[in-house]
Amino acid sequence: MAIWLTENSKIIVQGMTGSEGTKHTRRMLAAGAKVVGGVNARKAGIIHEGLPVFGTVKEAMAETGADVSVVFVPPAATKAAVMEAIDAEIPLCVVITEGVPVHDTTEFWAYAVSKGNKTRIIGPNCPGIASPGKSNAGIIPADITNPGPIGLVSKSGTLTYQLMYELRDIGFSTCVGIGGDPVIGTTHIDALKAFQEDPETEAIVLIGEIGGDAEERAAAFIEKHVTKPVVGYVAGFTAPEGKTMGHAGAIISGSSGTAQAKKEALEKVGVRVGRTPSETARIMREIIKSR
Repeated sequence: MAIWLTENSKIIVQGMTGSEGTKHTRRMLAAGAKVVGGVNARKAGIIHEGLPVFGTVKEAMAETGADVSVVFVPPAATKAAVMEAIDAEIPLCVVITEGVPVHDTTEFWAYAVSKGNKTRIIGPNCPGIASPGKSNAGIIPADITNPGPIGLVSKSGTLTYQLMYELRDIGFSTCVGIGGDPVIGTTHIDALKAFQEDPETEAIVLIGEIGGDAEERAAAFIEKHVTKPVVGYVAGFTAPEGKTMGHAGAIISGSSGTAQAKKEALEKVGVRVGRTPSETARIMREIIKSR
């Protein structure tokens, strides 16, 4: 059973007519996702990639029954696009765009909260969400893994792909790339809660990285609320202090946000943490085979 994205999800793409929107709409369709239309106010009424383009998210939802939006618009337009999706009360909005100003993300996240959290935001600066064999919303490769009992939540897109591939023989219920910006919508904790409640997810992979305290907060949540096995990996053990590594949120300040501190916090609550992605996959394979 998948979380948040299933074989019945109907996807619209905000920015579908742009180059990235077009490319990944084709990929999502090829993966079997039910993409039902796009949104571009300036191109409303045309057919693009065999799909109708609507002027607004609200109109697209009314005409197609869409319940997921994937956002492929430039950084400067992202806040307006997400707020439009929130106003339309679409249940899931996946924001792929990289380089969104943090104050814009803060504003549309706060707007979603003020509207009653009717729209779950994943991202920005994320690869999206994939439920193998069911649906794919974003840029996660659809052919590198299989359906199975593992849930995965990750700050890193490339490490998401690597763990999916290394554990392809076992497979995944859902893989969620939450993004590594300083402010994001869906967090490790949100995904942990959903995987804990999903009867078909047997174990969870949590991928973190240096910077912030998201992994420490996730550890505290695991201790109190998660009974399923969790295997972790924290990227950035060799990162120098004060350097941003890959993501805008991946920066170490003194002893705060280090990979070692995060590893210790996770291990303290019983999470087995691999020193490499391959070791992490090996630990998860052992756990699944012993169940």
